[in-house]
Amino acid sequence: MFGLRSGVSSAILSSMDAVTLTRQLVDIESITGNEAAVGNYLYGELCRLGYQTRKMPVEGDRFNLYAIPEDGSRKPQAAPSITFSTHMDTVPPFIPSSEDESRILGRGSCDAKGIIAAQIAAAERLRQQGVRVGLLFVVGEERDSLGAEVANKHAPSGCRFLVNGEPTENLIALASKGTLRVEITARGKMAHSAYPELGESAIDKLIAALARLREMPLPSDPEVGPCTLNIGTIEGGRAPNVIPDCAHADLLFRLVGPTDDLRRQIVEAAGDQVEVTFPLEIPFVRLRTIEGVPRMTAAFTTDIPKLTNWGEPLLIGPGSIHLAHTDGEYIEKQQLHDAIDLYCKVAKMLLRIQ
Repeated sequence: MFGLRSGVSSAILSSMDAVTLTRQLVDIESITGNEAAVGNYLYGELCRLGYQTRKMPVEGDRFNLYAIPEDGSRKPQAAPSITFSTHMDTVPPFIPSSEDESRILGRGSCDAKGIIAAQIAAAERLRQQGVRVGLLFVVGEERDSLGAEVANKHAPSGCRFLVNGEPTENLIALASKGTLRVEITARGKMAHSAYPELGESAIDKLIAALARLREMPLPSDPEVGPCTLNIGTIEGGRAPNVIPDCAHADLLFRLVGPTDDLRRQIVEAAGDQVEVTFPLEIPFVRLRTIEGVPRMTAAFTTDIPKLTNWGEPLLIGPGSIHLAHTDGEYIEKQQLHDAIDLYCKVAKMLLRIQ
């Protein structure tokens, strides 16, 4: 089976090989920041399959992988016009693999180690059919997309399309919502709670600002749907018997368009009793679709906005985002098998685009 012997044949990877590879990858802990082991494993397997594979240093011992199929000439190979890509890191905690008749379970099974296996299997099948695609596996997607940022500085010339893999249940995304992180800070004056008139409650100011933000109309897109708001964390105060002099909240907006007007509306709605900052934005992205492949909208963010030099992006992959980051994460074997066929179909259709 794939990964168990050196010098394995470069014959087409079967669906069973993809299942085996998924489990092997899941069993290598690769929580963000600790991707070196899974990267080294993939490096060895891709080299054995006959890919020109290079490690792309990112930070410390962390690295991305970029692999292209060799043609046996030992000469430098031109970069393929299509690149399959996804990420090697996972969220905590580590959960080893298991399987039953229909599913592979474990951390990263659908986000995104099953996708890695499907993309490698598809690349192998395409190579046997005379179609070359590149493989780009990056670190850090679950935290800050640092691997994608580094990869974008090293994109080879000739890349026309980037097929990014995330759990979309094998539907092709027509768009990926962006992210706008907002921090709201209120300041007040401490006093004994028996004499509130001597103090100034920062928490009261924060609550009022958050109430106005929750009532604020948010933009919507007829194809993509609405912008949404989540108040993720609230903290403040010192003790029940002390008027609070500080309070803070972290908010996250899921974007369906540009943010200039939205930022202005947030500041106005929050009011002048609080401070508003915008520490992070990942832009909303419209994506290429393929005729005949059912569509969806990705409400989550991806590495795509950081990989602009790798060609026009598409987003598709097996597994459900609703299972990612959960204790019961799994990928259906049938979806994994179907994804191999689908990646091959997408690549061939893209090659026909002039």
